[in-house]
Amino acid sequence: MKLGILGAGTIAHTMADTVRRMQASGRKEVELYAVAARDTARAQAFAEQFGMPRAYGSYEAMLQDPAVDFVYIATPHSHHYRHMKLCADHGKHILCEKPFTVNVRQADDAIRYAKSKGLLVAEAIWTRYQPMRRIIRETLDSGIIGTPQLLTANLGYAMLDKPRIVAPELAGGALLDVGVYALNFAEMFFGHPDAVQGSCTKYKTGVDLTDSITLTWEDGRAAHLTAAANVYTDRHGVLFGTKGYLVVKNINNPQSLKVFDTDHRLVKEIDCPPQLTGYEYEVLEAAECIETGLLECPSMPHRETVHLMELMDYLRAQMGIHYPCEDVDL
Repeated sequence: MKLGILGAGTIAHTMADTVRRMQASGRKEVELYAVAARDTARAQAFAEQFGMPRAYGSYEAMLQDPAVDFVYIATPHSHHYRHMKLCADHGKHILCEKPFTVNVRQADDAIRYAKSKGLLVAEAIWTRYQPMRRIIRETLDSGIIGTPQLLTANLGYAMLDKPRIVAPELAGGALLDVGVYALNFAEMFFGHPDAVQGSCTKYKTGVDLTDSITLTWEDGRAAHLTAAANVYTDRHGVLFGTKGYLVVKNINNPQSLKVFDTDHRLVKEIDCPPQLTGYEYEVLEAAECIETGLLECPSMPHRETVHLMELMDYLRAQMGIHYPCEDVDL
């Protein structure tokens, strides 16, 4: 199955490196085939770096190549919706980098549009696909920390030098870029909340700089989440229970979990299984779903993508964050 990468930025490089490593390790389900950038020279340099047979100087040119089976969208947040519909118009299956779109209206429409053409469309939120998700879930279900009642998670990087982070027209800010990981972490283990509250500080361009989010459940559970675009955080996720607590190292790509008892003694530790980059799981699941005729990925079904976009819309309304690209008619 031949993969085309739409966009040639940093995350596109990571995906290309992932698929190249997959091929080198003997995984032949996906072939690193083509890349499209906004100019031919950039695309050719990318293709040469990763040994790709095709390079295109426009997105449309790559999508017109009948050999391309599915496309990984690696463009700025603001362009995901338009590029998903463009891929669907050319009959290409879609794996779109997170956040899926900038709001729930776009998410609903993109999913409906792809479905109407019989195409898979999936959000590439890699933590949903990784085996550590199952390992953390099984550890919690074992009862080792008792009943989980409180969760904390944070993710932050110093990113103000990146135009896509500070520009409202590119749907910048902390929430859609890193806050989405904290929200996904909370919901993977606590489910959908009953109430949500959010506040932020703002950068001079008007995007959210730091986010403070509280999720609560009617049964008394709570999650306190922090996201930041101006500082590095420890990236930890912690689940607190009635018999101890579980610490996850790096919610953006979990590398280990440690369980402590009520006396704060380490009682269990599990490292992440060996991985190429961590992106391979979403690629393999998308390819398998395409082969079997599924239009969504079980690890990140459409209902979850739509729910998370709806949740972030609600938070942005509380924070007073609006993007110019939201004003375009669907």
